Amino acid sequence: MSVPLRVPTSASRQPEIVRELRAFTWNGRATKRAVTSVGLAKSRPIVVETFVNEFWTSKQRAAHSLHEVSYRACFKPQLPRFFIDRFTAPGDVVYDPFMGRGTTVIEAALAGRTPAGCDINPLSAMLAQPRLSPPAAEEVQRRLSAIDLSFAVSYPRELEVFYHPDTLREICALREYLLARDSSGTLDGIDRWIRMVAVNRLTGHSPGFFSVYTLPPNQATTIESQARINARRKQVPPRRNVRDLIAAKTRSLLTHCDAATRAALLRSANRATLMTRPASSTPQLKANSVSLVVTSPPFLDVVNYAGNNWLRGWFCGIDTAAVEISMHRKVEEWQAAMTRVFRELARVLRPGGHVAFEVGEVRNGKVKLEEAVLPCGVASGLHPLLVVINAQQFTKTANCWGVRNNSKGTNTNRIVVFRKG
Repeated sequence: MSVPLRVPTSASRQPEIVRELRAFTWNGRATKRAVTSVGLAKSRPIVVETFVNEFWTSKQRAAHSLHEVSYRACFKPQLPRFFIDRFTAPGDVVYDPFMGRGTTVIEAALAGRTPAGCDINPLSAMLAQPRLSPPAAEEVQRRLSAIDLSFAVSYPRELEVFYHPDTLREICALREYLLARDSSGTLDGIDRWIRMVAVNRLTGHSPGFFSVYTLPPNQATTIESQARINARRKQVPPRRNVRDLIAAKTRSLLTHCDAATRAALLRSANRATLMTRPASSTPQLKANSVSLVVTSPPFLDVVNYAGNNWLRGWFCGIDTAAVEISMHRKVEEWQAAMTRVFRELARVLRPGGHVAFEVGEVRNGKVKLEEAVLPCGVASGLHPLLVVINAQQFTKTANCWGVRNNSKGTNTNRIVVFRKG
């Protein structure tokens, strides 16, 4: 007869984080406790203690200014910091196998840890690496002034649905400059920073972007859809100055970069490992070398990364259609892919190290991926420690789409925590 795994009750057997979360309050609100249980066909069910509260702020732009780059389906910097502070010490390796815009990597560096990141999308490293070694705003301004943006060999006229012709000409000239420098091996840190900022200014819904009003800046609509948006809003792409917008965004990103921050980033950047490859195979990472993994994988057919990033790919010379980003429609397929990743995480994780694996509710809450991910970690030899559900009332992404909070969209972070050994 199958007997459920019991949640430990003896104080001597409780990890420190369990004791902390049981006593945790947010604005006077005590943490709710529950149990997440997953039945298995051929072994005992997996049962883990679950904690529900608001564990970090719901405010936007409440973290370091370096994080303010746009990317679809990214979590707040407070999420990795919550676990970095509790599970690591300065110098420890903190790793994100699905790096995205680099939130975990940047937050680890800011905390004095050694960052490591991996993503099959080459855009990811382009977004993360420059922020580990940010140039001075004056250096960026001098470089921008030296680049001739008056002429471009290639001019894709169809992009005029997004841009004023003079703006598009400047974008194309900057693109050709960066691609030529990259091809010749002369692309330096200032160029990489300018490319990163330009990628994040390509499209958006305010005058701070190169484009006319379009979708939120973490994605690009199709040319046909943008034409319909223009017609519906009776809008014509206005003239934007590419140099001025890159310089302004640079100053904003560097707001919090004082001398101490730059010194900490430099120490971390010199030890950082950033990879562009599948998360299931990372030979650059030594076995037993990682203290903490904090990540959020691609969810079930929720985000079309190739479609969202086609314009960014064009600017950077990347064929986004050729990037084999995981997209799974069936839970079983997603679990099989995640199990392969967990086996690699178990290899690189040091004994006593932790994985904080952020997932979410999908398909209107009918699928709770924390229940789907628990068997993946257990099958890889990791011990399920707890589930943290960060429940908040404010949802920026849902608001962008005119969706009421707590009805659709992502209203919770659901983090499954595993331990090795």
